[in-house]
Amino acid sequence: MNIQLTLAARYLWGRKLRTVLTTLAVMFGVLVIFGMNILVPSLLQAFTANALAASGQVDATVTHKTGEAFSPDLLDKVEAVDGVRVATGFLSRPLVLPLDYFDHDPNKADQVSTLSLVGLDPDTAQTLHNYSVTEGRFLQADAQEAAVITASLAEALGLKVGDALSLPTAQGKAALTIVGLRPARTLPGNEEVLVTLPEAQALLDQPDQINTIEANYNTLDEARRAEIQKAIEAVLGENYHLGALPSGAELLTNLRTGQAAVNLFGFLSLFMGGFIIFNTFRTVIAERRHDIGMLRAVGASRRTIVGLILTEGLLQGGVGTLVGMGLGYLMGAAILAALAGVAAQFIHLQVGAPVVSPGLVLITMVLGVGVTLLAGLLPAFSASRVTPLEALRPALADVYQRAAGVGAMIGAALIVLAVLALLVGNVGLVAVGGLLFLGGLVLIAPALVKPIASAFGALIALAFAREGTTSLAQGNLTRQPSRAAITASATMIGLALLVAVAGVITSITGGFLGLFRKSLGSDFLLIPPSLSLWGGNVGANENLAERLRAVDGVAAVSTIRFAATALDDKPISLLEIDPASFPQVAGLDFQAGDGQTAYSELAGSRSLILNRIIAAQTGLKVGDTVTLTTPEGEQTYRVAAVAGDYLNSKTPAAYVSQANLAADFHKTDDIFIQLNLAPGADRAAVEPKLKAIVADYPQFRFVSGQAFYDENRRLMEASFSVLYVLFAVFALPSLIAMLNTLAISVIERTREIGMLRAVGATQKQVRRMVLIEALLLAALGTAFGLLAGLYLGYLLMSALTAGGYPVTYSFPLAGLLAAIAIGLLFGVLAALLPARQAARMEIVKALRYE
Repeated sequence: MNIQLTLAARYLWGRKLRTVLTTLAVMFGVLVIFGMNILVPSLLQAFTANALAASGQVDATVTHKTGEAFSPDLLDKVEAVDGVRVATGFLSRPLVLPLDYFDHDPNKADQVSTLSLVGLDPDTAQTLHNYSVTEGRFLQADAQEAAVITASLAEALGLKVGDALSLPTAQGKAALTIVGLRPARTLPGNEEVLVTLPEAQALLDQPDQINTIEANYNTLDEARRAEIQKAIEAVLGENYHLGALPSGAELLTNLRTGQAAVNLFGFLSLFMGGFIIFNTFRTVIAERRHDIGMLRAVGASRRTIVGLILTEGLLQGGVGTLVGMGLGYLMGAAILAALAGVAAQFIHLQVGAPVVSPGLVLITMVLGVGVTLLAGLLPAFSASRVTPLEALRPALADVYQRAAGVGAMIGAALIVLAVLALLVGNVGLVAVGGLLFLGGLVLIAPALVKPIASAFGALIALAFAREGTTSLAQGNLTRQPSRAAITASATMIGLALLVAVAGVITSITGGFLGLFRKSLGSDFLLIPPSLSLWGGNVGANENLAERLRAVDGVAAVSTIRFAATALDDKPISLLEIDPASFPQVAGLDFQAGDGQTAYSELAGSRSLILNRIIAAQTGLKVGDTVTLTTPEGEQTYRVAAVAGDYLNSKTPAAYVSQANLAADFHKTDDIFIQLNLAPGADRAAVEPKLKAIVADYPQFRFVSGQAFYDENRRLMEASFSVLYVLFAVFALPSLIAMLNTLAISVIERTREIGMLRAVGATQKQVRRMVLIEALLLAALGTAFGLLAGLYLGYLLMSALTAGGYPVTYSFPLAGLLAAIAIGLLFGVLAALLPARQAARMEIVKALRYE
């Protein structure tokens, strides 16, 4: 092992450029995987710390499956269970605040962006929790407009006992007198504002409702406690459960979906690194045939040769993995810093430091080092099978020259199967077809090297017809078609990602902006602080909408309300609309069913409109019946149509009438409001009146429909610009692959280049020869990349469409042009260093090179 390590270290040190390039291939894939997998845990930790209120330990916590409020009658049943010592009810709700709510500075995010309003019974609640007060007093049962907050919240807002704390509520802005301060929170997170239960019910417009029951048992015996829990579960029924309700399910789903997509691209980057490593090792084996023959002649066993090659791979993989993890951490931290502003503005999360789990470190190290060892395994076994006599014969150029007929036939068959899968239209088959298509291109590539190089070579030869450098470059490339194909495959994957993403972005932009115009095209909108977490928004009671309707010049006002429910035990968002006024200011994009008929059914019966995502996931269609979980028990609704809007196009959602919402969910607060002006109304005169009314409800942002459209379009363009840059960076391994291949090619042809220089070739001609070879190699990879990218882009859009997203495929012309430019540019950049190295060779030394 020592001799293998020594020889491996000496060889790597003696080939510094090649070692660096190969190590960079590993580093880049590790960088992507490690860096991007830091993001989701970090955002989840921020979500947990900022959006969920901390609670003390109790024996039992009862919530409704939907998370919605329910009647306090259930509390009496829980208290009556034998073995329950004490139980109490709460009405708690997170309040997502506007960014400038406390400091009134729209350009600076408040230190406190989310609070939890907790309504409790001061007498019974203190028997379950220790609500110690450091200053002032605790709540009293008959207290009105009084609150107890933590010292840390008071410090953040500059308040003290006796001051007023202003909060947005369903009745408008409310001023609560601070009567007591609790100890400061030791960990950052959602600050609680404690009020009496009747006060919370009034502020949240949920009279005689609670949403949590907590209880403690009268025994510590485990068997007896299990009996008490079973008794409570029997009382609750199937629509309630013990334990805290998992919050923010929509956000977590979206984050994990994004993480899966980024992981895919990270694995593809590491796969490209494997191509580069494999290509490098197999060429290195050919170059070192003489050295390997000498080692075998002096007694080295096949195991020793395999160990030597794998030790080199282990060293490079280890270094590349460690460096990649370090750079990945920096990349993740940089992306989190860039996301901090967006997260604070749109989902009100205060993003903290990057979170690195031990599991991520272990998995990344296994992947980085494992890919390197696997890529070098086949060349290592190939090297071990070389006999001393065979190795000592100088046959370098022909070592790996093999017929590609069988591989090309298999590759062509895979491509045909992939195209057939695409024509069938089945999402599962299309996904398999994507893998078949990429595999087919990789297998067929060696057979296409010569014809493609000849075609592009003919074009390049028009510019350099007299010099003959094009013919030399073309011959150099086609002499090793397998190596050229592997290098082109790395380029193919990098550019395919870019073209595929361009197709997705083009399609999504057109589809979502068109849907925006249709569903949010009203004159003015009242927007809550968060458009991602509907349940955290504080709505307004019916007075706000009535005051807006009373303004002279307003033609129509429509409101949206929200409740959480479950369909087949899967949480969904339930949006409640007024079937009469909603079509006057907005519109749904109907996929199945008729809009006029659907709105009529919503108004006259228990009917709902499913969005495309639910329809795609469940297979439900118009006329089917579904069962929704509500605080009043399970209710049956009929599917009137399948349609969607912009705000709920990415998450499972359904639409019902506000009358059914009030009856089944006891929700009457409006969380989103749209309005249109009357024809001929003086906009300049009406707008100030509307703003004055909305000022009493600071939880809403008053904005014109056109301004909101422009804001979302700019945000979408900015986000997609970042994606373009990110996925263009994913093509960097192809640059490393070409640079590596060209550098090795120059080393192999040292004597040949020396001969060319000896017979009169100039340094400029040698440089040009290497440059043309690089352009031919880049053209080969770019051609494959465009084909693969178009297929993958269509595949992704088919998957999105089948999943219910409102998108249609758009041809990514800009992405194709960008991929061509990047591919050719990489060819030029990859040639700079090898071309300089070839041109500066000393003729005598080159002729003596073995």
